[in-house]
Amino acid sequence: MRIGVSMRVMAAAGYSEDRDALAQIWAPFLAVALPGALWLPVPNLGAAQVTDFCAGWGIDRLILSGGEDIGTVPRRDESELSLLAWAEALQLPVLGICRGMQLMGCRAGAALQPVTGHVATRHPLEADPNESVNSFHALALTGCPPGYRVLARAADGTIEAIRHLSLPWEGWMWHPEREAVPRRQDIDAIRSVFA
Repeated sequence: MRIGVSMRVMAAAGYSEDRDALAQIWAPFLAVALPGALWLPVPNLGAAQVTDFCAGWGIDRLILSGGEDIGTVPRRDESELSLLAWAEALQLPVLGICRGMQLMGCRAGAALQPVTGHVATRHPLEADPNESVNSFHALALTGCPPGYRVLARAADGTIEAIRHLSLPWEGWMWHPEREAVPRRQDIDAIRSVFA
C-alpha cells in the first residue's frame, strides 16, 4: 500500500516562495490507522506533473488533506483535480478530508455554502448522538453530489461524510488525524476504504 497525501500551500516568513506543507500529526495517525503502509506527501506540481510524480512513486491510494478553501490556491486545486481524474481512471481508493471531501463534491457538480457552528468545535453526527467529531470548516456541501450517497450528517443537517456509488472513494468533513487518540470508527473506516 503506497498512499499519496496532498498538501496545503503555506507562505514562509522571510521567504518569497510558497511552501507545500503537511501537518506532522499525519505521521502518527497513519502509523496507528494503517501500520506498515508507505505514504508520501504529494507536492502541488500542477496538472502536467503531479500524476507522473505519483505514478513514478507507485502511489496506489490517495488522501486529499484539509487546508485552504477551494479557489484560494489555484495550483493546489489544479493538482488535486488532476489526481482525482487519475484516480478515477485507475479506480484507485481516495479519502477526502474536509477540503478534500469538498473538492470531490464540487468536482461531481455540488456547490458549497457557508455554515456556522462548525469552526474549531466538536459536534455529534445524526447517526450517533453520543459520539462527536471535530470540526474546522466554514463551508459545507449544499446537497449530495451526483454519483455519491450521504454517510453522515451533523445534527443541523449539513453533510459530514459521503461515499461514491461505484468508486472506492469516501469523504469526511472531520479530521481523523487531529484526534489526540485516533477514533476506532475512523481507523476501521480508513482500513475499509483502502482495503
